[in-house]
This record gives sequence, C-alpha cells and structure tokens, in this order.
Amino acid sequence: MSDNRAAWLDAVGSSFRVGPADMPQVGPEEILVKNSAIAINPIDWKVRDYGWLIKNWPAILGCDVAGIIVAVGSKVQRFKTGDRVIGHAVSLLSQEPKYGAFQHYVAIESGKAAILPDNLPFEKACVLPLAIDTSATGLFSASSDGYLGLDWPTLPAKKSDKTVVIYGASSSVGSLAVQFAAASGAYVIAIASARNFDYCRSCGADEVFDYKDESVVPNVVKAIQGAPHPHFAGIYDAISQPESYRITVPILEAIGHGNLATVLPGPEKIPVTSKSSYVEGINTMVHPLWEDYIGSALEQGVLKCVPEPYIIGDSLDSVEEGCKLNQQGISAKKVVITLT
Repeated sequence: MSDNRAAWLDAVGSSFRVGPADMPQVGPEEILVKNSAIAINPIDWKVRDYGWLIKNWPAILGCDVAGIIVAVGSKVQRFKTGDRVIGHAVSLLSQEPKYGAFQHYVAIESGKAAILPDNLPFEKACVLPLAIDTSATGLFSASSDGYLGLDWPTLPAKKSDKTVVIYGASSSVGSLAVQFAAASGAYVIAIASARNFDYCRSCGADEVFDYKDESVVPNVVKAIQGAPHPHFAGIYDAISQPESYRITVPILEAIGHGNLATVLPGPEKIPVTSKSSYVEGINTMVHPLWEDYIGSALEQGVLKCVPEPYIIGDSLDSVEEGCKLNQQGISAKKVVITLT
C-alpha cells in the first residue's frame, strides 16, 4: 500500500494544499477505500469560505468517493478486500481527517457504502453518495417530523397513493430525489429549467414545469389536484433559496396541506397546515437504503448515475479548481476528479 496524500484545508478562506496524510485506520464497522474518483459538491466551497461545521484545523473535506476496498473492519460482513464500491465520506460530522474524501485513501462507514457493478465506471458513480443521503433523508423520514414520509423504494417499485413535487429537479440532489420518489411508487412532479425537462423525465418525473414560467404556481397546483395519486405528501426543495420559496410556499398555501423538506434553513413562514424540516445530509436512517437497495438498483440499471460527471483533472491538485467551478454554478453535471 502506497503512502497517503490529501488536499488539506488549513484555515477558513485558504486554498487547498496537497500534502502527506496519515493512512486511515479502520474501525470494526468501517472499510478503507483507495479512491479512484471523487466528486466535489457546493458544500465544499462553502465550508472553505465560511468554515461551516469545521472545528478542527487543518481539515480534509469531501463527501463523494468511488474506489476499491483495501481493508475491512472486524465486524464488516457485506464487503471484502478488492470490492468496487461507492461511499459517503463523513468528515463534516466526525471532524476526523481520515473520513474526508479529498485524499487517496479514506475510511468509510460500511453502512454508507454499496457495491459498484463492474460495468459502471468510478467517475460516473462517484456523483451519487452525498445526494443519496440528502435526498433520501427528506423523502423517507417521517411526515410527522416535517419530511415527506414516502415508502422506501423497492425492486420492482410498488404502487403508491402519494404525489410529490421536487423543486430543483435537475440538481444533483434533485435528480436523486426524482429517482427515489419514482422508485417508491409516487407520482412525481418536477420543477426545473426548461432546458432540463427531458433530463428530469429520464430520471422518472411524470410531469415537469419551468420555474421561470410566471404561471408555474397555478400550473403545479393544477397538476397536483389532477394527479392520479390522491395523497399529496409535499415538496422537496433541493435549492432552498428565497427564490425557490417564492414558488414552493404558495403551492402549499393553495393546496392547503403537505410538508416542505429543505436542504438549507427553511422559509420564515409556511402555512399552518404544513410542516417544514431542514434535511441533514449525514443520517443513519438511510443505512437500510445503502444496504438493501443501492447496490441492487445499480446492478439492475434502475438507479442512474446522474448528473453526468464533469471531469476536470486526475489529481488532488484539481480540488481547488473544482470548488471554484461549483461556486460559479454548474447545472445537470457534477465536478469529478479521477485519481490513480
């Protein structure tokens, strides 16, 4: 096993510095992955610029990995050395560098990993992990807590009486939310830009509406009222900005019920008949999805690796560039770096 190197963040607002890192030691229920590809998310530049969640410096950021297992913990049963996997790295929660994706070797909780079929390239699959956890938490957590309370997805999908709206359906999280909602049997109404309508439909959306359309609110309300699945569960807002709340909140007001799941702090006011909850992207409640669904869904081609990877380099030196690209904004693609 070669030496480990990482893209370190030394302080708030600093640039990433590539240098030596300790080889991660795995716990009983962890796996050690040699990264073949990593993805960069918007949260990474926000942590870099504002220091969100980080208590210990220097830090290794990054959430999305795909690679090959080189060691397994003593209690790990689902995996073995040599397995190809995707996994969600959780350094933002743990505060330990060994759990950060931006390095050659990373420790992954076995409950946040799944087998990657041989026919799927690492660079395509690494776009999934953080979006899996973030979308699934909002969709499948209890409606009594302000989430959407959908049934877990199954293979094949079971019929459901629920309808959901996904705002920001062409984003990384939104794309997975559309796929998971459809796989749970729900009727899926997507809101996105007009240029991404076909993309949203390919993910499983039944209807798609343009967020720039002045009539988007009444059009979506009409679609909800006319949906073949009579129970409206609510809205997953994968953007969660003031401009999205100007659309999602009036929809809830018009329908008179339904929850709002958000990926950032929610709106100041929502209808009294609704609940709103902020989705945390690191959550043990999604472990059953990783263990029982993700690998099989990838194998059967039901779960698509979306959005498409936008590969910008083949070394950790590209992490800084990747964060800048995310900060500038990127649609229907995800920034990816391959590693050797």
